[in-house]
Amino acid sequence: MYAFVNGPFLWIAFCVFIAGSLWQIAALLIRSRRTDRVFYDHADAGAAAASVFVWLVPFASRGWREHPGTTAITFVFHVCLIALPLFALGHTVTLDYSFGLGWPNLPDSLVDALTLVFLAAAAALLVRRMVLPQVRIVTGPADYLLWAVTVLPFLSSYLAANELLLPPDTMLLIHVLAGGVMLICLPFTRLAHAFLFFFTRSFIGSEFARRGTKTW
Repeated sequence: MYAFVNGPFLWIAFCVFIAGSLWQIAALLIRSRRTDRVFYDHADAGAAAASVFVWLVPFASRGWREHPGTTAITFVFHVCLIALPLFALGHTVTLDYSFGLGWPNLPDSLVDALTLVFLAAAAALLVRRMVLPQVRIVTGPADYLLWAVTVLPFLSSYLAANELLLPPDTMLLIHVLAGGVMLICLPFTRLAHAFLFFFTRSFIGSEFARRGTKTW
């Protein structure tokens, strides 16, 4: 089981993630050219880039500034979500061994601390989703499931590294399975905003610029 999960299953997950993401991007471009051709006739690359940039900077947009608590939690959550898989020692070693791609890793103690920060931010976002009426009304069972899919790889890695709850080998197996499931789900669920964000912000920024206003 361990050999399958760390071998074929992980490769399948990466292939589905890459192929699914490319398919989603291609499908979006094809559909938009058919239904929103005017956008391509009046596209403004500068306004599109500005819209993306402003929404990637904490508190740069009016929307971020109006909700400072949510903004801080959201940015902490996403920074940890990206940084931890890229710079955790186990991942950098695996990438170096499998693909010859190597870069510095974060100290284990810092990874543990950032994982706890990530889990706290994830819990806060979950409570927000459950408590605020305007968020709760647009939340369905799938959203809670996706929250669990996103959190489980990080929770299981922390438990495995600190030998908590289950034997480390078992927890590591759960970690790899959870990470693979997250990769498979990403292109086909709301998690796809990881890359579709850039398209939507570019479209909105360019469209608003055509109307003589800004998106932030």
